[in-house]
Amino acid sequence: MATLSSLTLRNPCTWMGQVVGGGDGLGRTNPNPNPMNHRSSGLTIEANKRAKKIRHVILKEDITGVGNIGDQVKVRAGFYRNYLLPFGKADLISASVLKEMEMEKQRIEAEKMRVKEEAEQLAILLQAVGPFKVRRKASQGKLSGSVTSKDLADIIKAQVNREIAASNVVIPEITELGDYIAEIQLHEDVSARVRLTVAQS
Repeated sequence: MATLSSLTLRNPCTWMGQVVGGGDGLGRTNPNPNPMNHRSSGLTIEANKRAKKIRHVILKEDITGVGNIGDQVKVRAGFYRNYLLPFGKADLISASVLKEMEMEKQRIEAEKMRVKEEAEQLAILLQAVGPFKVRRKASQGKLSGSVTSKDLADIIKAQVNREIAASNVVIPEITELGDYIAEIQLHEDVSARVRLTVAQS
């Protein structure tokens, strides 16, 4: 019969079926123990915790220091929960959200294109209809009154029934009767050069 001392000598890593240190639970020691396993597991858990504190979102408007509308960004969970979500500034990324954002982007682009095309058509019309005529009192060709951007905007409204802000009309300095060229900004990318005639009233 084996004695306690002989059991201990044969396998110093086992005692009553329990593993001391490394082993496989069957009384056999691990030939390649890795003391880093516990540390690696801890790092993985910590990384997972940090990942849960990050949210991947799509911005619904421009936000200084974060991004512009349509941008996909990563933000802290608290920032999303306390600011972006309640104020409707961002959505968590999902297939449905991506589709909705793409459709909205296409709608905005189509609207921008429509507005630009209308401005281009108006520019063609204004250049074809001119010259626009303004009448003023004058003495020996010199005007006794001024001609303003609002004067031209009002004449355009009367002749072609199109509203144009006076702030978008640029006319040269007019001090006498004659023909002039005015520039009208109809769109950020579209302007029209129209003829303006100042005649004797």
